[in-house]
Amino acid sequence: QVQLVESGGGSVQTGGSLRLSCTASGRTSSRSAMAWFRQAPGQDRDFVAGISYNGGGALYVDSVKGRFTISKDNAKNTVYLQMNSLKPEDTAVYVCAARPIVPTMRKQEYNYWGQGTQVTVSS
Repeated sequence: QVQLVESGGGSVQTGGSLRLSCTASGRTSSRSAMAWFRQAPGQDRDFVAGISYNGGGALYVDSVKGRFTISKDNAKNTVYLQMNSLKPEDTAVYVCAARPIVPTMRKQEYNYWGQGTQVTVSS
């Protein structure tokens, strides 16, 4: 079993920045890809960004390219999401997820999930 715990959410104004962290514990694997999904009120939980187990490849949804950066520190079992130039439409609960080797955009393909951290961007 793997536990994922997110932190770093908060409330910012349009154009602001936040850095989310997700730390894994339990039966962690160095071959785990990590990803961030987000879910706004009344909407599906959608893929935002993912990173391969070795950090060699990253995947982003088009709406965050150039604004968000995903990274990971395997020694700390932690994945980060640096979010810059935030927009009101980024408001959502951001949830960390893990699966083997490489990220995908399908939430059904992830094995472990955190509880989420709220990000609110005001206009």
